Amino acid sequence: MLRRWNFEIQLDEKSDKAIYLQIADAIIKDIHSGRLKAGEALPGSRNLAQLLKVNRNTIVEALNVLLIEGWLISKERRGTFVAEILPGFNEVQKSDHITSAIKDISNQHFHIQFDDGHPDSKIAPITELARAYRQIFNQKARWQMMGYGNELGELEFRKNIIQMLNHQRGMQVNEQNICITRGSQMAMYLAAQCLFTKNDYVIIENPGYKPAWKAFENSGAKLLPARVDKDGLLIDDVISYLKSSKKIKAIYLTPHRQYPTTATLSLNRRLELIRLSNEYGFTIIEDDYDNEFHFGYRPVLPLSSFIELKNYVYIGTMSKVVAPALRIGYLVSNCYSFIERVGSLRKIIDVQGDSIMEQAVLQLIKDGTIKRHIKKSTNHYKAKRDFTATVLKKHIKDKARYTVPDGGLAFWIVPNMQVDWEQISKKLKNKGIKIITPDNYSFDKNINGIRLGYGSLSEEELEEGVVALAKML
Repeated sequence: MLRRWNFEIQLDEKSDKAIYLQIADAIIKDIHSGRLKAGEALPGSRNLAQLLKVNRNTIVEALNVLLIEGWLISKERRGTFVAEILPGFNEVQKSDHITSAIKDISNQHFHIQFDDGHPDSKIAPITELARAYRQIFNQKARWQMMGYGNELGELEFRKNIIQMLNHQRGMQVNEQNICITRGSQMAMYLAAQCLFTKNDYVIIENPGYKPAWKAFENSGAKLLPARVDKDGLLIDDVISYLKSSKKIKAIYLTPHRQYPTTATLSLNRRLELIRLSNEYGFTIIEDDYDNEFHFGYRPVLPLSSFIELKNYVYIGTMSKVVAPALRIGYLVSNCYSFIERVGSLRKIIDVQGDSIMEQAVLQLIKDGTIKRHIKKSTNHYKAKRDFTATVLKKHIKDKARYTVPDGGLAFWIVPNMQVDWEQISKKLKNKGIKIITPDNYSFDKNINGIRLGYGSLSEEELEEGVVALAKML
């Protein structure tokens, strides 16, 4: 029998996480730490209930979770034991080998890659997500989830996303205003197809996000580039287009943290843009691609939170929060008929979303995993941001201009002199370092800045990469 437990757990009755899940997670933690070893016996449920001063049924629920997930095994007439083969350990090792092999094949020429702001997949809540999937597939009513669902997404999942948007981002919408998509790019495509017809014009930021531009052009729309400065989109350029004879159907922008420059659209420009949208009747397509990662007091509220704004499409994503491989985006609009059109098109393309994944992520939202992960990852990225700022100050401050961003996962760097980014890219490539050249986000050839993502790199990689870049400048 197992020695008398010194079970260290502080049960929090005010927590969003159920008591039985708190107990289950504490046991998993002891298994991870090695205090509980494979094959060891657990005390009986009565003893555990007395030890933790909880109802025995609570202990039974916790043990059932661990049995379902494979952390424990039950032996008839002998009791409950820590499993010999623990879930996640072998799978994670195997997954790491596979991931490494794929990475080696796709990036064999680069040992450092400056992306445009990817998250660090190493801190993704993979274990918790795997647990959520296992619990779903072990539910008695799991067969009910195997059929067709709603083309707009699972109702409860939509309600939870809406609650987040209303409470945290100041919006005033309900579950009929939203469609869950496979990532924000799908949301962009659906919005473009349902909004534009041939020869419509859409104003875009320059520099800006080219995948969105491609979605607009695919729908028949034509692009009108507007300049960006330290306060975001230049409203004078917008007004100039509106006074022309062109049919302006929409404007696409990233006001919270402009892509790629990281500038935040000023309040005066926000108010003027809303006024112009209402006066001229064009739709504001707002891409809020990294709202969660903010290091200041709080993120700036979306344009779509202003009750005065009559026509908007708001696009967001959870892929950066959970894991990039999980394609979870959403599209919101205050126009019900527009969402109906989006749903109808979505049904033609994909019938419905990934209801199982939505249920799994919903479980992570409900048990507080997502909230804790956002807090943890925000601290993680803030530390990386600060380190990157220190490295840039040390090696580049006399060669280029940049602003330390209040959030997000990238810096915008503009050399003091015009440089040939294609030549710099080729020279860095010979050193095994990859950068994203300005042609990937510029409408023309006049952009001299570069977006330097830091979220997915280690401190050693960041410093080596910045030092190499500095020598080229």
